[in-house]
Amino acid sequence: MKLIYFAWVRERIGKAQEEVDLPAHVETVSDLLKWLKHRGEEYENALQHPEAIRVAINQEHVDHGERLAGAHEIALFPPMTGG
Repeated sequence: MKLIYFAWVRERIGKAQEEVDLPAHVETVSDLLKWLKHRGEEYENALQHPEAIRVAINQEHVDHGERLAGAHEIALFPPMTGG
């Protein structure tokens, strides 16, 4: 599975993207964020407030309860503001 990180999430994790093999228990976006948070200090720092992280699966915004089955690409990014 390809994970892509944007803005300060990318800066705190220290990489723009990575390929990962998810454990079987990681079934939803919420599960993914919890799993990532335990992968190291940089992930914990980036995901200390998981409710603030926006997520897109296959380039479509989803909520944290969304299942990951069939996902090829998951993007994580902070809340956006616009004008």
